[in-house]
Amino acid sequence: MKKSILILKNGFFTGLLIQLAIGPIFFFVINLSLQRTIFDGLMGALAITIVSFIYIALAVFGVGKFLENQKIKKIFGIISAIVLVIFGIIIVKGALNSAISEIEINSTNPFSSFFSAFLLGISNPLSIVLFTGLFSAKAIEKKYTKKDLYFFGLGFGFSTFAFMSVAILIFSLLKGVIPSIVIQVLNIIVGSLITGYGLVGLIKLLRK
Repeated sequence: MKKSILILKNGFFTGLLIQLAIGPIFFFVINLSLQRTIFDGLMGALAITIVSFIYIALAVFGVGKFLENQKIKKIFGIISAIVLVIFGIIIVKGALNSAISEIEINSTNPFSSFFSAFLLGISNPLSIVLFTGLFSAKAIEKKYTKKDLYFFGLGFGFSTFAFMSVAILIFSLLKGVIPSIVIQVLNIIVGSLITGYGLVGLIKLLRK
């Protein structure tokens, strides 16, 4: 039992280190809490956490080896990039349209927040390859069994919700002093980042 707790903690802190490499999904979830409510942000964080657990489970089961095939990897990469571009354009368009009327900062739609974050997270199945490589390295370094990797993955997955929840809380506390125009600009920046991230990935894949 003591060993399992230590492995759980190792997975949690390893996950926190990975979370520090923030990307477009992080900004998307933070934006939910600013544009809507803290509850919407937490629903988004919950969605991303569930996605992480799904991909972690698949990585432990060895599905990542299947996705290491270059042709399959390229197909999933292109699909992922296209979804990011579409998401980014929708966000930017919504932000530009909101310039006509006042942004409803306190409006809430938990189901929409959860679903949009889940769709954005699940659109990148190549995360399985990352998790597979990381978990394989840990298994070799720490001599983890498959059972040990379950506990490691559990801790790793919970780190996603912990990191995002703290970030959401901090940004939500600051929301009261942020003018609506700043949130609108943030929407445009977030949408542009997601679109750019998708386009760069798509161009790299098509060049190959």
